[in-house]
Amino acid sequence: MQTVNGLPAHVLLVHAIVVLLPLSAAVLALTALWSAARRRLAGPNAVLSLLVVVLVPITTSAGEWLEHRLSPNPLIHRHAELGDTAIYAAIGVALMAVVLWWRQRESTGRTPATRTFLAPTSNALTSTLTVVAVLVSAAAVYDVVRIGDSGAKASWNNWAARP
Repeated sequence: MQTVNGLPAHVLLVHAIVVLLPLSAAVLALTALWSAARRRLAGPNAVLSLLVVVLVPITTSAGEWLEHRLSPNPLIHRHAELGDTAIYAAIGVALMAVVLWWRQRESTGRTPATRTFLAPTSNALTSTLTVVAVLVSAAAVYDVVRIGDSGAKASWNNWAARP
């Protein structure tokens, strides 16, 4: 998918990433910090974060297609380089979301009693996972802002000087 209704697909798909990746990161932090939210939102956030992992390569592929059709520009090249880091942020959020969801399942007895891989009763592991989840969430949001800023600069550079 390179175009949608005559528009570059990247221009449309990027909006999904800009909304869904920070949303998933925010819900990850919330579920890590608040057990009531974890009980209700850990599963849906695991699904959402995995969806984002699927959408990121589609979006970056569409962006690379668009980059090759534009005149060479260092701002666009920089944006494309930064855009390639989004998959790492998305994978980090998804991995932590799945871990928190699985621990929630184990702690509520939704898995067989002998399957407690992630030690749902360990306070030390809970604290460690909470800190890691919050850091991963913050890094993902920062990455999206950094990528988006570079894309905005590439798109709107010198726009006021144009007739």
